[in-house]
Amino acid sequence: MRRPPLSALPAMLLALAVLAPAQAQQGDAPETPASASSAPAEASVAGTAAADAPAHSDDEVAQEEKLYLEALRSLSEGRPDEATSKLSRLLEKNALHAGAWLDLAISHCELGNKAEAERLFDQIEQRFNPSAAILELMANYRASGCKGQRTAARSMSFKLGAGYDTNVNQGSSSRFVTLGSSTALKVLELGADSLPRADHFKVLSGDFNQPLGSRGMLLIAQLRALRHNEVRSQDSDSALLGLERPWSGAGWTGRATAAYGLVKLGGELYQRQAQVLLRAVPPLDLGESLGWSLSAGYSTAIYPTRRYYDARTLDLGTSLAIRSKTSTVVLSSGLLADQGKDARPGGDRSGWYGGVSLVALLGDKAIAEVGVSRQSWRGARIYAKDFIEARRDQDTNVLRASLLFPVGTHSALQLEVRRTFNRENIPLFQYDSRWFQFSWRTDNW
Repeated sequence: MRRPPLSALPAMLLALAVLAPAQAQQGDAPETPASASSAPAEASVAGTAAADAPAHSDDEVAQEEKLYLEALRSLSEGRPDEATSKLSRLLEKNALHAGAWLDLAISHCELGNKAEAERLFDQIEQRFNPSAAILELMANYRASGCKGQRTAARSMSFKLGAGYDTNVNQGSSSRFVTLGSSTALKVLELGADSLPRADHFKVLSGDFNQPLGSRGMLLIAQLRALRHNEVRSQDSDSALLGLERPWSGAGWTGRATAAYGLVKLGGELYQRQAQVLLRAVPPLDLGESLGWSLSAGYSTAIYPTRRYYDARTLDLGTSLAIRSKTSTVVLSSGLLADQGKDARPGGDRSGWYGGVSLVALLGDKAIAEVGVSRQSWRGARIYAKDFIEARRDQDTNVLRASLLFPVGTHSALQLEVRRTFNRENIPLFQYDSRWFQFSWRTDNW
């Protein structure tokens, strides 16, 4: 069921403009906030003259307004349960906050608490003499039945593409490599399977997002299938299932995500992965043009056919978004720590990453994106005794660009290109690739 025509934000504006002046005209205030959220409908009203209400200091007023804005944000983002809690706390501080009374009633209605919402609507009518606009708003919510509403619609998107990759197997850039111990080195020529192999490919992917309940919980499902024309050993299928939930506290906001995925390579199970990720936005007022966030993630990767490559990775990152009317620049960076099994070649790794991307509108016909990123790893010990006696240093630089051309309401055509430079101190693992893909995508179904 959709929300009635007026949303929570217009309700707040109307409440401030119309109800607030009525506070000074009333001979008594609404009942105490404790009874506002938990007392039965037949409870008596605690009369308190508005003129006798204690004066609030500037700090108290600022704290109340901050709490009210946080509650409105929770309500507008589809988290009426959080809004209800914050509004109840606000009314404990200021029982004469007319806007909070109205939004608390709306929150209970959206949670499906019909009896409590109706009681609060009645109290507003009796004690605040609301205007015709407020009465119409409440009538719309009453007409909805307060059965609990879907806070966001499910969405699906699909992408069908074809492209070309000059190095589908990440083959070595060096045809001849030197292997062995420092006292017995050998120069070997790599076989064809270890050298770069180019191929055309086709890819189909889909994303599905389903809201769960009224707390902003989101179920996420992703599927992807990649097929090559000739190098079938690099065909892959992947599936991911995750849950994401918004959170807030002490002025901070963010989202917590947990996900589990499987990857098949060449028709065999290649990897099982699990991840938890916490994203957080600090309580700083940076204006509309800036957005700063922090992230912390922990993931595990298990390779059923190569168990000595199993890994556990910690990722601590930050990003800064700089926005204008027609473009957004995102700067990101972070630190990495990768713990492997004792038998893993090279042992544990530490690293870092950084990048910058630009998304810009090109008139009303296209959306362009360009970006550059770098990821560096450093091994803790020599890669393999008597075979590759060096600690592995890996630096991967990626350049990418895309053009998106909207076609109709839900569809778009997209051209993407990518250039990868993987530079390492062990020539066997060093590779380059050029990749491009042309896709048709459909979103927001």
